[in-house]
Amino acid sequence: MAETKSTFGNYQNQDIYLYTLSNDTGMELKITNYGATITSFIVPNKNGTLQNIVCGFDTLEGYFSDVYQGNSPYFGCTVGRYCSQIKDSKFTLNGETFQLADNCGDNNLHGGIVGFDKKIWQVENVDKSSIKMTLQSKDLEEGFPGNVDVSVIFRLSNDNELCIDYTAMPDADTPLSLTNHTYFNLSSFTETVENHIAQVNTDKRLAMDETGAATGEIVNLEGQVDDLRVGQRIGDVHDAMGDGFENFYIFDNPNEDLKHVASISSSDNGLSLDVSTTEPCMLLYTGKYTSNELARENGEQYGKYRGFCCETHRYQNGPNIPGSPKSITKAGETFKSKTVFKIS
Repeated sequence: MAETKSTFGNYQNQDIYLYTLSNDTGMELKITNYGATITSFIVPNKNGTLQNIVCGFDTLEGYFSDVYQGNSPYFGCTVGRYCSQIKDSKFTLNGETFQLADNCGDNNLHGGIVGFDKKIWQVENVDKSSIKMTLQSKDLEEGFPGNVDVSVIFRLSNDNELCIDYTAMPDADTPLSLTNHTYFNLSSFTETVENHIAQVNTDKRLAMDETGAATGEIVNLEGQVDDLRVGQRIGDVHDAMGDGFENFYIFDNPNEDLKHVASISSSDNGLSLDVSTTEPCMLLYTGKYTSNELARENGEQYGKYRGFCCETHRYQNGPNIPGSPKSITKAGETFKSKTVFKIS
């Protein structure tokens, strides 16, 4: 059975396409090759009703509105070369200092001004339930050294798993950290995510400085309000922290095994999301900066605390943290990463 493919819009005089993946249980995932971006994820709830559970738009124009561009929430996109912040927009590698764009205060965020999320990806090997997209990132693009060949494969299994596999190979040593920036709401946007229950299987997170960049210090979460080893209601932790989540939880995984790291559930729709990854870090983010002016074309309301992200990746600010695991991929080596989102 051939994939469902439709024209999504036009960007830089190129047609942009929307691809629909599906499985045998009724799930449907829509992905565009602009930014390798997930635009919707339709799943059956506890009553069998099909509902969307991710932030996105039904037209390419939605990603270019003034409010979206001004707020920059990165709905559903593939982020690179290096996701999250790099302190002072620079790093030193092999004795040479590389300067990046300061697009987040003085820091570099999500690969720079034109990161992978704003690129047109090439599409390969697409079928009913999977799609492979590829990208070539040129030497010194956004200030990063080396040419890099990148691929990402999205696969929707009959076990209700969204599997995302990343592969990249540089021809020079370079920082690499790729993630997917989908915002989930397991109550299908009938309310915020504050009634969701979140569990994260670690007692450690990265400390951040006043600019939002990781310092390299590792915080022990024993006795802390953001210790989620026992599941907690997100809104209760928000109240205790006095803020939303923007927490970089880290895991001991030196062999890069696929490990279950988090579970988030909603009693409203009876849905739960289990996250497994080979990565050493996961940002739990509850959209505290997301604009309340954002909504899907059908009126589905987004905004503050109306979506959560589980962004799996290398250490935030890793190129500037000695010993951070695999923040640099060597010339000729292969970067590999896998994350699985299982809906139950």
